[in-house]
Amino acid sequence: MNNPFNYTPGAACEEAFSRLVARLDALKQSANPDDVNFCRELEAGKMLGVLIAVDANGLRHTLYAFSGQLGIGGFYHQGFVGPVFDYLRPDGYFKTKEAEISLQNREIAQFEKSVLAPLKRDHELANDKLNAEVAEYKERCRRSKLERDAKREAGIADPAEIAAMTRQSQFEKAELHRLKKRLAATLEPIAANLAKTQSHLDAMKETRRADSEALQQWLFNNFKVLNARGESRSLSEIFADTPMMIPPSGAGECCAPKLLQEAYRQRWQPVAIAEYWYGKPKGGEVRLHGEHYPACRGKCLPVLSWMLQGVSIEPPLDSEIQAIGAHNPEIIYENQWFCVVNKPSGMLSVPGKGVAISLLQWLEEKYGADRQVRMVHRLDQDTSGLIIAAFGQTSLKVMQSLFAMRKVEKTYVAVLEGDYQSLGIPPHGRIDLPLAPDWLDRPRQRIYFDGGKPAVTDYEFIATSNCRSRIMFHPLTGRTHQLRAHAASAHGLGMPIAGDRLYGKNAGNASERLLLHAQKIKFTFPLDGQPYSFESPAPF
Repeated sequence: MNNPFNYTPGAACEEAFSRLVARLDALKQSANPDDVNFCRELEAGKMLGVLIAVDANGLRHTLYAFSGQLGIGGFYHQGFVGPVFDYLRPDGYFKTKEAEISLQNREIAQFEKSVLAPLKRDHELANDKLNAEVAEYKERCRRSKLERDAKREAGIADPAEIAAMTRQSQFEKAELHRLKKRLAATLEPIAANLAKTQSHLDAMKETRRADSEALQQWLFNNFKVLNARGESRSLSEIFADTPMMIPPSGAGECCAPKLLQEAYRQRWQPVAIAEYWYGKPKGGEVRLHGEHYPACRGKCLPVLSWMLQGVSIEPPLDSEIQAIGAHNPEIIYENQWFCVVNKPSGMLSVPGKGVAISLLQWLEEKYGADRQVRMVHRLDQDTSGLIIAAFGQTSLKVMQSLFAMRKVEKTYVAVLEGDYQSLGIPPHGRIDLPLAPDWLDRPRQRIYFDGGKPAVTDYEFIATSNCRSRIMFHPLTGRTHQLRAHAASAHGLGMPIAGDRLYGKNAGNASERLLLHAQKIKFTFPLDGQPYSFESPAPF
C-alpha cells in the first residue's frame, strides 16, 4: 500500500474520488433535506478519504470516510464508514457523563451570576465607600498642612503655637491610621464572605476539571484501533511512547483510521489510500478543493504507525523521502566570515530525523570542525537556491542581526499554477498574512490573524504561459513556508506554487519538483563594510 504521509494518488483512488464527487453533486439536488444539509456541511470544509481494499477472494472494495463528525448524523452518513469508536451514543457512558459535566457548567455559571457577582458588587461598593472616606480625610489633612505651612512661611515665632501645630500634624497622621484600621475592620466580614464564596466556586470548578479529565481518560482508554495483524491497542497505549504522551483531541477520528478500521473489521487487505480536501479552507488552513493531502502527522502518525503494522508500505513509514532531482550543492563564494551556497532542491538545510545528509553536514565535512560552520538561515527542503553559512559564532551573530533588522534583500523566483491575468490578480503588490504552525500537522503553516507572527511578501509577476505564471517574490520577513502559504492561500494570491506537495496541486505529476528558487541575495557586511550581491539563475 502507498504511504499515507507521502504519496501521489493512484488511478484507482482518483477514479473513486471522482465518483464520490459526482455522487455528492447529485445529493445537492436531492429532495431529502438531510442529504442537502450534509453536502452543505461538507462544502464548509472537510477532509474526505478513499480506501481500496481486497477481500480473501481477490475482489476489490472501495470505502469512503469523512474526518471527524458532522452536525447532521454525527459520525454517520450513508455511503461513508462509521467511526472507529462511537462514543456519542445518547445513552452511552460518554454522553451521560458529558451531560453531567454540562450540568456542572450551568450550575457554575448560575452560581457566579446569582451568588458570587452580588457579593463582588457589595464588596466593591463597600471598598469604594471606605476609600472615599479615607480620601476625604486625607484632603482635610492636606488643607490643614497647607495652613500650617503658610504660617511657618509667614515667620511665626510663638513656641506654643509651633508646638500646637506639631501636635495637630501628629494627631492627623495617627487619626488617619486609626480610620484605615476601623474601615478595614468594617470591610473584613464582607471580604471573608466573598473569599469563602470564591473558595466554594473554585472547588466546583476543580470537581468539574477532575471529572472532565477522567472522562477524557476513559475515552482514550476505550478508543481502541486494530492493525493488520488483528491486534488491538488503545489511544492511551499508542501515545504513551510519544513525546506528546497524551492523545490530542480528535485523535483516531481522521479519515485514514476510520477507513483502515473498517477494512480490518471486514478482514480486507488495504491496497491504496488517499485523502482529499472538499469545500472551503477552514481556520486559516491553506487547502484547495479537490486536491489530495497527506495524513496529518500530529494526530495520525502515531495511530497509523500502529494500524499499518502487518501491511507492506511503500515507501516505508520510517523512511526519509527525498525530493526527486537532488544534486550536489555548489559553493559560489567564500571568505573568512561566510560562504554562499547554491542548495539543490531535495536537500535539507539542517539535519532532520532521517539519515539523509543535510547541507550543514555537507559543509562541515568539506570545511572541517575548525571552521565552525553555522547556517545563518534556512531554505525548505524542496526549495533550491542561495543560502548563507557563517564561519564561527561572531560571524553568525553579525549575519543573523542583518536578517533580524531586514537588511538582507532576498529575491525568489517561482512558477505558480494559473494565469494571474485571467484571474484578475494585480501584476504587483504586497501580501501581509500572519502565519502560525499547524501543530498537529507539522510542518504545515496556517494563516492566523489572531496571534500569528507577521509575514510580509512583495511580489511582481513577470510572465504567463500554459496556464502558469512566473513571479518574483521579495520576502520582507522569513517565516517558515511563507512564500508557499502566501501564494496558495485564498487570502493571498490563491495560486499555489507548481510542484508544492503541501499546499498545492500535484495532478499526478510526482516527478515535478517545487518550482521555487532563491535567486538573489544582497547585503552589506558590517565586519568589512563591503556590499555583497549574489545571483543564481533558476534551474527551471
